Amino acid sequence: MTPTDGDIGHFDRIARFYDSFSPESDSDVLREGLEQAERPIERIADVAGGTGRAVRSLDVNEEVVIDASAGMLAQAHGHGLACVRGDATRLPLTSESVDAAVISDALHHIGDPDATLAEVERILRPGGVLIVREYNPATVRGWFLVRGEHLLGMDSTFVTPEALVRKLDAANLVPRVRNRGFDYTVAGVKPTPGTP
Repeated sequence: MTPTDGDIGHFDRIARFYDSFSPESDSDVLREGLEQAERPIERIADVAGGTGRAVRSLDVNEEVVIDASAGMLAQAHGHGLACVRGDATRLPLTSESVDAAVISDALHHIGDPDATLAEVERILRPGGVLIVREYNPATVRGWFLVRGEHLLGMDSTFVTPEALVRKLDAANLVPRVRNRGFDYTVAGVKPTPGTP
């Protein structure tokens, strides 16, 4: 299932202003997530990456932003990023073609997060890492965020860090919680065959 039309339409409408009112990506936390990889990071995919805020905060040789919103991708392209319009549940990349992936402030907008995580596992090279930045609905601020996005007409579905760990494990990605709280980060490493 793709992100809902309402969510895509919302992001198409706000794309030109998105970077102006969105908080900066926490590059330190994202870099710490990349350090969990068991391979060098040369190519990274920003899945449901919007304007590419996450990859713009990192120093990687090759970045690609994948998003369903044409408006958001136009902004990412304006920042000089390679862009591909696509569905996060059917990523338009070949298997084992990236060393890392980021899903920053976006998993809750995807209608089928389990299919997305399985797709990320498919495109990651062995030893590669996925970094997921999300918001915890079990916190007070998270409760308000959930209600706020629903009032805007979004079909957002947030998960707790513990639920995300289970989802990463089910997708054959070894989960590592990097931080907790209202905004949290979980990294998932694709095992290298033959390693314990």
